[in-house]
Amino acid sequence: MRFLLTDEQREFGRSLDALLTAADTPAVLRSWAAGDHGPGRALWGRLADAGVFALAVPEAYGGVGPLPVEAAVACVELGRHAVPGPVAETLAAGVLLAGAGGPVAEEWLPGIASGAAVVSLTLEGYGPYAPDADAADAVFTVTGDELRLAPGPGEPSASADPARRLFRPEPGGAPVAKGPAIRAAARAAGDTAAFATAALALGCGEELLRATVAYVKQRTQFGVPVGSFQAVKHRLADTLLGLEFARPLLYGAAVELASEVSRPGAGTGSAAGPPGAGAAVAAAKVTAGEAGYAAARTALQLHGAIGYTEELDLAWWLRRARPLRDAWGTPSACRARVLAG
Repeated sequence: MRFLLTDEQREFGRSLDALLTAADTPAVLRSWAAGDHGPGRALWGRLADAGVFALAVPEAYGGVGPLPVEAAVACVELGRHAVPGPVAETLAAGVLLAGAGGPVAEEWLPGIASGAAVVSLTLEGYGPYAPDADAADAVFTVTGDELRLAPGPGEPSASADPARRLFRPEPGGAPVAKGPAIRAAARAAGDTAAFATAALALGCGEELLRATVAYVKQRTQFGVPVGSFQAVKHRLADTLLGLEFARPLLYGAAVELASEVSRPGAGTGSAAGPPGAGAAVAAAKVTAGEAGYAAARTALQLHGAIGYTEELDLAWWLRRARPLRDAWGTPSACRARVLAG
């Protein structure tokens, strides 16, 4: 099978690129890292108007999804522009709450689709931390077959990315839904979070490579551009190959997830994925995460000492690559899941 994005999907990606290029995301990132979430929430609203967060919310709750392929297109662009906020977590919450159903879905899903609600979450098996919980309108936690709304964001923990702060949510909170359906919805939400994070990592790696190529074209040594050196060319080519090998795995995982949505009896598409979906998502996650991190190492080496400076916008992408690689499934955990699948 030869898989290509449709003209509409490509145009969706181009429109998001244009929106984010005009948004000056480095300035938004600096404000977000300093605790000023206003510019980030304003950008979040514009992305919601473009339909980004409705992609994970069923039509019954005001969304247009689930549409995994379009979600991948969107998250790659958001990763290329390093959009701050719990993007993967909010998309995953859309799947989680749709699976839970009932009053909690009716209360929160329309807000997620419209961009009015920013949501973070934690799931068993993925670590105790909720990214950007201080900026979220709600932090959901799943333990066993119980879905709870955390009473507060909790205390912050150290993070390699200052614009992606980690919090351990306050314990407690009354269950807002419970039962076997919560376990299935949590599995699907975990796959969605891993899938979205893989797309963000791929986009992050693309921007790191683009910026590095531009830099080595204008930086000179011995009277010639550094980019003309054979060793530099080989390093950049290896980085490009890593990213391009990750891309079909990402969209292959999107096709697997989309096939589950269209499966008879799937309902809103919030049930756990088919046997191959989890392995496909894990393969995409480990490949895109490692490729993005390799792009960061290449960018840092070829930029030299300037790559360490706070003033360089590239530093925000450099700091983001490794956390994206490890979030929602470390490389070793993803490889184990691929082997088990």
